[in-house]
Amino acid sequence: MAKAKKIKAKEKSILTEASHAFLRTYLNTHSPVGFEAAGQKAWLKYIMPYIDTHFSDPYGTAVGVINPTASFKVVIEAHADEISWFVNYITDQGLIYLKRNGGVDHQIAPSKRVLIHGKKGTVKAVFGWPAIHTRMGGSEKEQAPKVDNLFLDCGARNKKEVEALGVHVGAVVTYEEGFDELAYGYYIGRAFDNRIGGFMIAEVARLLKENKKKLPYGLYIVNAVQEEIGLRGAEMIARRIKPDVAIITDVTHDTQTPMINKMIEGDIACGKGPSPTYGPAVHNKLLHFVEEVAAKHKIPLQMRAVSRSTGTDTDSFAYANEGCPSVLISIPLRYMHTTVEMLHKRDIESTIELMYQTLLALSPKTNLSYL
Repeated sequence: MAKAKKIKAKEKSILTEASHAFLRTYLNTHSPVGFEAAGQKAWLKYIMPYIDTHFSDPYGTAVGVINPTASFKVVIEAHADEISWFVNYITDQGLIYLKRNGGVDHQIAPSKRVLIHGKKGTVKAVFGWPAIHTRMGGSEKEQAPKVDNLFLDCGARNKKEVEALGVHVGAVVTYEEGFDELAYGYYIGRAFDNRIGGFMIAEVARLLKENKKKLPYGLYIVNAVQEEIGLRGAEMIARRIKPDVAIITDVTHDTQTPMINKMIEGDIACGKGPSPTYGPAVHNKLLHFVEEVAAKHKIPLQMRAVSRSTGTDTDSFAYANEGCPSVLISIPLRYMHTTVEMLHKRDIESTIELMYQTLLALSPKTNLSYL
């Protein structure tokens, strides 16, 4: 009986029913690059009880602040935007051609359902694709999907009908798929990259408030815009906040599935813990501090390395102003930049715990000097 109780305690989740409800709502809120406002409003509504104040910048990065008058500033950060498409050209027959908005994968597009966010609200459409019967005959090589041969069909039969729906050049297009659960603790969704980061930093704020923890510094919980097109939101907000320390969270590749080379991407698996990164932009002493916290609290880590930039908002914070000691804590993700991005609940909880415990251990007196 005693053993059974011990197992039950170990399996207790740090996430609440309200947390899960927020995660579902947040994942299902469309927030494409440059149009993140809806997701940012949902995020701010959730964290409002756990912060002292908040602000946003001109392009929509949202920031919750705890201890806003403190001179020493620590950032925990994620990015809010998701990859998407732009309407680029409408044919006389009412078909819609597109441009990328971020690194959206054109190969997954055929037959997908989408939402066009037009002037009169959302319009449902599909990526049309010729039937296999028409693509297999004759001597011509079968065409593969490319940006210039993909098109949307919203049911309109001419350009005038498309425009009557409020669809226009520049309207942004997102995939319809949302949050769902699979067996054995796996979640899938359209935009875990990096909506899961926004969720995790919000949960850190909740834990600090509910556990009545007082921090000896100002904590800035940052949900940045426009990461997917060049880390632009982080670049702007880092200059504004001028933090002393930055802890960035994003996703990284689970490398256990076919067609991924572990010799290039490393050996990372969903369900086996967060994945901090070694690289020039990552501050070594801060990284070692995080590793020590993980060891103390028995949080498993999967280390990875990058050769130059991290490709995440870490780069913008690290090199902003006079330089900011920055660390990247990633969460393993399968099928990045698809509509079925997959991650494990255990990693979500471990990453939240790691950030939370790191913040409790950190202070303005923590020695991060190299020399």
